[in-house]
Amino acid sequence: MDDLKRSALIAVKDCMGLKPGETFLVITDEPLRNIGYALWEAGIGLGAESMLVEMIPRPGHGQDPPSAVAEMMKMVDVVLCPTSKSLTHTKARREACEAGARIGTLPGITVEVMARTLSADYHAIADRTRHVCEVVGGGRSVRLTAPNGTDLTMSIEGRDCIASTGLILNPGDFGNLPSGEAYLAPVEGTANGVFVVDGSFAGVGVVEEPLKLEVKDGFVTSISGGEEAEKLRRLLEPHGRDAFNIAELGIGTNDAAQISGILLEDEKVAGTVHIAVGNNASMGGSVTVPVHLDGVIKGPTLSVDDQVIMKDGKLLISLERSLT
Repeated sequence: MDDLKRSALIAVKDCMGLKPGETFLVITDEPLRNIGYALWEAGIGLGAESMLVEMIPRPGHGQDPPSAVAEMMKMVDVVLCPTSKSLTHTKARREACEAGARIGTLPGITVEVMARTLSADYHAIADRTRHVCEVVGGGRSVRLTAPNGTDLTMSIEGRDCIASTGLILNPGDFGNLPSGEAYLAPVEGTANGVFVVDGSFAGVGVVEEPLKLEVKDGFVTSISGGEEAEKLRRLLEPHGRDAFNIAELGIGTNDAAQISGILLEDEKVAGTVHIAVGNNASMGGSVTVPVHLDGVIKGPTLSVDDQVIMKDGKLLISLERSLT
């Protein structure tokens, strides 16, 4: 069995728990057509009522699929979305989960990323991720620093931390594949300081020159860092002020992932933290805008209230559970 078929079977069988007789929908587009087809074939092999839909690529991350596709998502048990732009933070995904579908999104994934990351021990990743969420979810405030100049504070009081474990097994569950992150929406209007992205940024890729984003009262107020900064501004500005909202704080927990320029993988890398701008409605926030872009920070230190939970990229909480 080649890498693509093997990885597709892991995704469908182990991560999604697809069973014989369940209805299974794969949504893809031309750039990821081969991966979509492999997932569809894996579903057939497991005895599911499997369907494959190819749509025109969306213009950007967080933009909804055609309404007919959105309706189909509500009518099946399991949905996998290997698409060139992310469907995670869309109305279609949220409504399908509310209808009981369990959904895995794989934006921009490659065969190489599938082979590298879907072979990880997802039960260990799930335990690690849930434990991080237990600590972060009970906090009131966060401070994020890094040697690159990052120094950002924000309130997380009252916000639930979501464990994206890679095990999407119950009705209404959703997450990325590959997965491995603990994330939440900071309280709107509370983030202040600066964060410097030296890993990668969605829509930009691996950054050649770190991107510096200054933040005041919950919104990015300036972006600097050469041509890549200008590219990021062009992705955000058409969507107005809400596109600059500090939408997410995420902590990577997947020890098989590495920085590749594909944000789907990069934001899961253990020892990194990512900050996203734009839409946070999918994670308990109040900002609905058709864009959500994450930036990865390497080697950070993260404090929740008075507890340092990550120091220079090393997770400090429950080492025996989280890192062994």
